[in-house]
Amino acid sequence: MNADTRNISETSPVIRQLDEAAINRIAAGEVVERPASAVKELVENALDAGARRIDVAYADGGKTLIRVSDDGCGMRAEDLPLAMTRHATSKIDGSDLLNIHSFGFRGEALPSLGAVGRLTLTSRVGGAEAAMLAVSAGRFAPVRPAALGRGTVVELRDLFFATPARLKFLRSDRAESMAISDVMRRLAMAAPYVSFTLRDVSDGGEGRVILRADAQQGELFDALAARLAQIIGADFIQNALRIDAERDGLRLTGFAALPTYSRGSSVAQYLFVNDRPVQDKLLVGALKAAYWDLLSRDRHPAAALFISCAPELVDVNVHPAKSEVRFREPSLARGLVVSGLRHALAGAGHRASTTVGAETLGAMRPGQSAPIYQYDRASAQALHTARGWQAPDPAAPFYPGFGESAQAAAFVAMAPDGGGLDGVAVSEGAHPLGQARAQLHENYIIAQTRDGVVIVDQHAAHERLVYERLKRQQAASGVAAQALLIPQIVELSVAEAAVIVDLAEDLAGLGLVVEPFGGGAIAVRQTPALLGAIDAARLLRDILDELADQGASVSLQGRIDAVLSRMACHGSVRSGRQMRVEEMNALLREMEETPHSGQCNHGRPTYVELRLTDIEKLFGRR
Repeated sequence: MNADTRNISETSPVIRQLDEAAINRIAAGEVVERPASAVKELVENALDAGARRIDVAYADGGKTLIRVSDDGCGMRAEDLPLAMTRHATSKIDGSDLLNIHSFGFRGEALPSLGAVGRLTLTSRVGGAEAAMLAVSAGRFAPVRPAALGRGTVVELRDLFFATPARLKFLRSDRAESMAISDVMRRLAMAAPYVSFTLRDVSDGGEGRVILRADAQQGELFDALAARLAQIIGADFIQNALRIDAERDGLRLTGFAALPTYSRGSSVAQYLFVNDRPVQDKLLVGALKAAYWDLLSRDRHPAAALFISCAPELVDVNVHPAKSEVRFREPSLARGLVVSGLRHALAGAGHRASTTVGAETLGAMRPGQSAPIYQYDRASAQALHTARGWQAPDPAAPFYPGFGESAQAAAFVAMAPDGGGLDGVAVSEGAHPLGQARAQLHENYIIAQTRDGVVIVDQHAAHERLVYERLKRQQAASGVAAQALLIPQIVELSVAEAAVIVDLAEDLAGLGLVVEPFGGGAIAVRQTPALLGAIDAARLLRDILDELADQGASVSLQGRIDAVLSRMACHGSVRSGRQMRVEEMNALLREMEETPHSGQCNHGRPTYVELRLTDIEKLFGRR
């Protein structure tokens, strides 16, 4: 570094106490990064005050106006100046910074906002008169009476007018508005029993409603499901699994989507710790690990997960914006997320997302919806009789369109009740994927269910079945290791070597046997036989990188799973092979009994289900 660029002169510097205004502006730089940060702090204050209705309005992306109104407990007139003082709070007494039950606790938000903008604080406690305090760039005006019902209204105008340089770092009004909306969506998810309204009043008047989430009623999971449907969408809830797991004082609740409902980015991942929205690398890594062999690398799961625990088990005071947390036992939190999600996903069995069928129907549907020609719906008995008339004659040598092939003969022979379409009604009740009816293009199995049709990709489905079978065998007998004739010596730093040695027992269970070789060197004596010849140094460094980034590593297990997946691909039924009806039905039955069979090893759906009512809509019958 050039000595001429130092900020401190070589002469004895003068130590001085910064004035209160400068201190508040510095604090504002840490707490309030952008308008969305101000909205987050103010809404969290409203939630801490016990509000049941919170209305937020903003103008010009929050740069010129942010107004947050709530019906919480409010503040007395004499408390307003104190509330605008740094480190003044009613939420903690300072004796225990780990026992925190509220969102805010530092007492920095209001004075920081008042230091960089024009803030008006109006509040009223039940049974008292309302009062208002105005603060502009840290300068207080006298407290004066105001008109207000119970609660608090905080109005912030001209954010960062006192620090013009900060305005240059703000993005466009549209980008800042989107950030505010995202903050409100996350806070609304965490409080399903509270009503939220977000308005853009840039054009004056009542403004445009950006978000409205009415308070929900009922049991927690029902209320949460309804709130998530409001915020994320009904499709998410229809294709999500309920998560409820507990371990050693930590409880995981929420909803996680099926693998076939994956997204192209991580925008649909919402994580909360004690109802506080967080962006934690540990939890994001655990979510990714839970879907490790269910999605391809370019797909991301969708989930809204809530971890609840005693405040002493998690430290929320590690970041000025309180967006990061630190668990007392990080491995426990990560293990709970991974095991809880995997258990729920395994319990879903062959289920695939409903959006797959909707997309299929969308591809079939013409540009203009077909008119409804039949207004009066026939009775169930009439439909049953009509289908019986339309069914092929079971005594015929072949079905029209199938020809006199061996496959057609097998189809006729295996069809229940001599091949009549209604004959499957008895057996389909116990079989969600129905009975095989045909094979198209030597790759797609057509099965009839009680209320629709299922189209199965035979190669993708069997590939998943074989893969799950191989994983069960590997879990039962372990990973076979091959001894190296000459051990590979990998040079690492002393700290990195210590991490690998601590993991030696876990790595040995995966077929990778390592031991210290002095200093920072690690001797690799055995490697997983499935992987063949590998670059041990590169593998160990990948493991270390994942540990540093996510707190855990799945590199080795992931490589083993990738080999099993390739083995399953080569050992499964190939496209182009003709299958007998009994083979197709056997495949369907195994899919119904095998976890994760709704998607292939790359996250694509193995089958599409079309409801009879949807098919009839295509022909204008509904």
